[in-house]
Amino acid sequence: MNPYASTGSVSTVAASAAGANNLAQRDPSGRPTPPMPAGEVTCRLLALVRPHAVAFAASFVAATVSVLLQLYVPIIIGEGIDLIVSAGHVDLDALMPLLARLAAVVLGASLAQWVQSFCVNRLAYATVRDLRVQASEKVGRMPISFIDAHPHGDLISRVVNDVDLVGDGLLQGLTQLFTGVVTIVGTLAFMLALSVPMALVVVLATPLSIAAASAIARFSNRSFADQQGILGQIGGHIEEYVGSQRLVSAFAFGDRAEDRFDALNRELYVAGERAQFLSSLSNPGTRFINNLIYGAVAVIGCTCAITGWPAPLTVGGVQVFLSYANQYTKPFSEITSVITQVQTAYASARRLFALLDAEEEEPDAADALELAGARGEVELADVAFSYVKDRPLLRDIRVKAEPGMRFALVGPTGCGKTTLINLLLRFYDVDDGSVRIDGHDVRDITRASLRRSFGMVLQDAWLFEGTIAENIAYGRPDATRDEVVDAARRAHADGFIEALPEGYDTVISEDGGSFSQGQRQLLCIARVMLTDPAVLLLDEATSSIDTRTELQVQAAFDELMRGRTSFVVAHRLSTIQGADCILVMRDGEIIERGTHAELLERDGFYASLHAAQFAGAEG
Repeated sequence: MNPYASTGSVSTVAASAAGANNLAQRDPSGRPTPPMPAGEVTCRLLALVRPHAVAFAASFVAATVSVLLQLYVPIIIGEGIDLIVSAGHVDLDALMPLLARLAAVVLGASLAQWVQSFCVNRLAYATVRDLRVQASEKVGRMPISFIDAHPHGDLISRVVNDVDLVGDGLLQGLTQLFTGVVTIVGTLAFMLALSVPMALVVVLATPLSIAAASAIARFSNRSFADQQGILGQIGGHIEEYVGSQRLVSAFAFGDRAEDRFDALNRELYVAGERAQFLSSLSNPGTRFINNLIYGAVAVIGCTCAITGWPAPLTVGGVQVFLSYANQYTKPFSEITSVITQVQTAYASARRLFALLDAEEEEPDAADALELAGARGEVELADVAFSYVKDRPLLRDIRVKAEPGMRFALVGPTGCGKTTLINLLLRFYDVDDGSVRIDGHDVRDITRASLRRSFGMVLQDAWLFEGTIAENIAYGRPDATRDEVVDAARRAHADGFIEALPEGYDTVISEDGGSFSQGQRQLLCIARVMLTDPAVLLLDEATSSIDTRTELQVQAAFDELMRGRTSFVVAHRLSTIQGADCILVMRDGEIIERGTHAELLERDGFYASLHAAQFAGAEG
């Protein structure tokens, strides 16, 4: 999750730039394009299946063997019926070998069916694994602007829920596809061999079943797409609700949050009910038509057996034909019985492919510089930037920081302080001008090496589920325990850590669990101290710490910042009075710069901020 998702103007403006919180494909004019055609979805799914061609082929071979053996069963049964000469007269000598052959065929068909099921399961879940890896890696390649502009819950829903639904659809669809294709071709061949006129009766009536299923599927496709879209919205709502539970409770927003959930849930109910109702019509509709076909075959078959017209058939032959007619139409009924899962899978696949097709972060240039041993010289030259092209945010920003200089950024909320941090880290690229590190444009440096040169502590402390030692070593996983302990000591976090029963091996839950905000912040400060960066970025890093601890940590920061370039975003002006240069920002511009004493002497905007803050403190 982007650590800037809740800091000031970044998420707000970026979300506005997105125009809509979804991943709908749009044409150059900004209008939504039609959903991805089903044929394209199918081709892309088959491309995902292609690496598992062995399992695919084994599934098809097993399905072929299973179906052919099942189709041989009616012939054996028909031969057995014809051995019943009359009441009490049965050719038992010929019947017993037939029964043994029947048992062997049924056993072989069952074994082949198990092999098919095993292979299809492996194929489906391997494909799901690959698809989830692709989706997860894709999110990692997305620019921060994309993550800022889309609900995190919806992205999570695509990577987790939609991938599972695609897997369910593959499992059901491939099983029915393999069995169905072989059954239709096999029964058609057997029926033509038995009686061409009877086979034509079945074949000519089949398009009615297909037409009915296709018409219903067209109507229900849109409802399934709506259903998956609303599921994504619900995921986003729940993610916000759970992640901000303290705020929800503090502002008594629970009832309104529940009302919003109820509204989305009602929309989901309506869309889901419509989708399920429409898709549920497929199976009874096709079964009705198939039963009509079965009845027609029975009547014509009896006529053939009695009169010999239009083709002679024995009683056993009629029974065989009835079995084949039933098996021939069975795949159409089975396919329509899983149409719900298949259509849901296609709706989910469209959402996943929209994610996979989204524009990625521009890759590093092939000749990009691997920045190592940065000195910490930072320059912003005539920088201009905006989240929305027709709403400029930063204008004419010029800053030159020599190694070891301490800069402070102050100004009202939304003036662009955090945006400058984003540009330094290249979370966003400038619209005009340049950002340079050690004389190199950041766009000519690999992002990984650029960001390794920075150490960042945010106002909102971020911790992950793991031990305290793992959290501190997040930026340097290879750090020794002594180095981790030393970083915690310099951050003044060792006191409360060593008081815990498990010390540095204490497992903390996501976002710090029961630790106070100040303790979480100390762990984040220790994390930066361990990385020993060339440039420090501190965004209200001590705002959640008590005054006594803040003085201790400030002393530690002073030691850490010695010889390193640092940019400190601060609202409490008392914390940045020792800065070499204070940049005063308003409305996206630097309106004043100088030391604390120089700015007070000018009696400008900084002086008014200082007077207002300390007057409030005295009051």
